[in-house]
Amino acid sequence: MRTTVTIDDHLLGGAKRRARERGQTLGELVEDALRRELSAPAEQAPPEIPVFHGRGGLQPGIDPTSNRSFWEALDDGKDITELR
Repeated sequence: MRTTVTIDDHLLGGAKRRARERGQTLGELVEDALRRELSAPAEQAPPEIPVFHGRGGLQPGIDPTSNRSFWEALDDGKDITELR
């Protein structure tokens, strides 16, 4: 099939040189390149990242400057000394 496409001059020049090096016609080189492109798996869109639209911050009663406060919140209110 015959068709017309617009190709960048530098790209076309490189394709013609490559075809000569391989002993191919320009059409054969283009067909081979298209076959490789079409046989490759399609690129998948990146996964959608969930966005949290709620309020942020610490729960009431947690002191951000106290490790003990965090441990107590994680351990359902148990005193850290009980874990030792």
